[in-house]
Amino acid sequence: KIEGLKTIAVTTNGINLARLLPRLKEAGLNAINISLDTLVPAKFEFIVRRKGTGLSSKLTVLILAVMLCLLFLQVNCVVMRGFNEDELLGFVDFTKDLPLDVRFIEYMPFDGKQSCLEILHGME
Repeated sequence: KIEGLKTIAVTTNGINLARLLPRLKEAGLNAINISLDTLVPAKFEFIVRRKGTGLSSKLTVLILAVMLCLLFLQVNCVVMRGFNEDELLGFVDFTKDLPLDVRFIEYMPFDGKQSCLEILHGME
């Protein structure tokens, strides 16, 4: 722990967090951002690029919400047309009573060859 440092946070998809959480908390972790863009297990595996993780994204969030009740927990959900926009109401319903904050973030494609401003102007 470093004097004057108020927040130590990590952003993760949550796959290894349950295993690593005790050591991270011991090291001073007090905030977690979880990237969770879908509640559909097959889509979750596609996003994290790991087949057969054995994890349901719903189960992951539930386990983490319970385990992290002493930490600030935030879930970021990137909304992508044609992929997960049909899940938003279900996502809100699923998370409304959990001890966490949810942020819905608009997907902004970026291929690394143009600046964000060039991409936005090209969409006009």
